[in-house]
Amino acid sequence: MTAGGSRGAAGARPGASWAAVVNQAQIKMNAMMETSELPAVFDGVKLAAVAAVLYVIVRCLNLKSPTAPPDLYFQDSGLSRFLLKSCPLLTKEYIPPLIWGKSGHIQTALYGKMGRVRSPHPYGHRKFITMSDGATSTFDLFEPLAEHCVGDDITMVICPGIANHSEKQYIRTFVDYAQKNGYRCAVLNHLGALPNIELTSPRMFTYGCTWEFGAMVNYIKKTYPLTQLVVVGFSLGGNIVCKYLGETQANQEKVLCCVSVCQGYSALRAQETFMQWDQCRRFYNFLMADNMKKIILSHRQALFGDHVKKPQSLEDTDLSRLYTATSLMQIDDNVMRKFHGYNSLKEYYEEESCMRYLHRIYVPLMLVNAADDPLVHESLLAIPKSLSEKRENVMFVLPLHGGHLGFFEGSVLFPEPLTWMDKLVVEYANAICQWERNKSQCSDTELVEADLE
Repeated sequence: MTAGGSRGAAGARPGASWAAVVNQAQIKMNAMMETSELPAVFDGVKLAAVAAVLYVIVRCLNLKSPTAPPDLYFQDSGLSRFLLKSCPLLTKEYIPPLIWGKSGHIQTALYGKMGRVRSPHPYGHRKFITMSDGATSTFDLFEPLAEHCVGDDITMVICPGIANHSEKQYIRTFVDYAQKNGYRCAVLNHLGALPNIELTSPRMFTYGCTWEFGAMVNYIKKTYPLTQLVVVGFSLGGNIVCKYLGETQANQEKVLCCVSVCQGYSALRAQETFMQWDQCRRFYNFLMADNMKKIILSHRQALFGDHVKKPQSLEDTDLSRLYTATSLMQIDDNVMRKFHGYNSLKEYYEEESCMRYLHRIYVPLMLVNAADDPLVHESLLAIPKSLSEKRENVMFVLPLHGGHLGFFEGSVLFPEPLTWMDKLVVEYANAICQWERNKSQCSDTELVEADLE
């Protein structure tokens, strides 16, 4: 038994040694994993995370998108050929800031929240006009700071975007540049948009009301009988100026041309796309609706007060619906359409959109949109494209980048205060003035030659 026990003990030693070897190997493996293999795994995860972040950045900033001249849609005519020769920006590559300029969202946010960098402060005179319904319309008048390139008296009549006015940075920048190029500028302040101007009637600006803009234009024509007009509209203002010109032929008298920038053409189609999350349009809709609510509620006594004699349609307005509104459509349906007595939201949008009036505009018309504008759905761009295919006086300009009223330029990070849009509008207006001057000179020469014969 002792011997057997001894053999058993001797037989146990190899097993014990094997276990020790296994333990030692496991310890070494753990050590290797701790010192080399695990860091390699973690490094791989870090690299994958960095790659994912870079991919998202590249996609969000749209860094792979090329830069190119804007796409142009027009009919071949003497006017279009002259414009292509006289407006280098139409055929020149538009180069936005390298880091963020290819993102329509950042371009839009930079315009909407940060405004223009180092924006100037042009000096103007505020004018007040009492409308037939008791409303008090205001606009700011800025005199030219230089002689115009053709030596004529030219006034730019400008309609800003939704809830905007002459004190906005992008308007100040554009007005200063136009003044230095010899233009007098008249800028409409949308009814109710200026916080220090009280409403004097139960009405504020709406999507397509042209009354205040028409009153400003008539004031300019009466005060400066020799002046000629260049009509300019930004965003919602683009809808108003195009609708104004198309409402009657008389509105186009003394008008040299019209420029509309970043409008949506059809309110009904635009609001349908505004309810979609594609390109974050629903989020933009919420932000604009929130801003509109603040403006309306700041004037609630003038609009809804018990002492105010207001239209019957406004009497039924439920302010609780306004407080809870999360979209422009809800605000338009509950309040805005009632200022003019529309029975339905559909009727309001159809009647107030310029799409019904564009074909009645006979003066040179330039329509500008950006392909990456997050507020204007690409389906809406079929409207200006179709119009430019039918009308010789229309040119549609579509750059790849620019966002909504952005169009910033700059080398890498910091944009220039003057934008591609500012320069294009003035360049186009200058070209049209030259075109009209050349036409009149040719006509005079032809008349002299005819008399000699």
